Amino acid sequence: MKKIFAALLSASFLLAPMVVSQASADDYRRPPVVVQKKVVVKKTVVRSHWKKGYRVNASERRRFSDVNDYRRYRLAPPPRGYRWVRADNDYLLIGVTSGVISSIIAGR
Repeated sequence: MKKIFAALLSASFLLAPMVVSQASADDYRRPPVVVQKKVVVKKTVVRSHWKKGYRVNASERRRFSDVNDYRRYRLAPPPRGYRWVRADNDYLLIGVTSGVISSIIAGR
């Protein structure tokens, strides 16, 4: 029994490299699969006509929409006396009484 087991074990050690070489030879016959992917990143610079320190007059303030849920747009909470407004695609932090723009966040 021991001799049969030893013979089978040695045969498996001798035949294993031949089986592996045959399997790897099959891989070379198959054409390689080449995946080409071209990624193009377009960067656009958005220029806003708003400037920091600009005083917004009352007629311009009527066009703005207040942003009450500033966390939804990932904006910082406004300090006391300021509020976030949305003008076109930009978010402006303006003073409530003075109307001076203190911060501008360009939207997409």
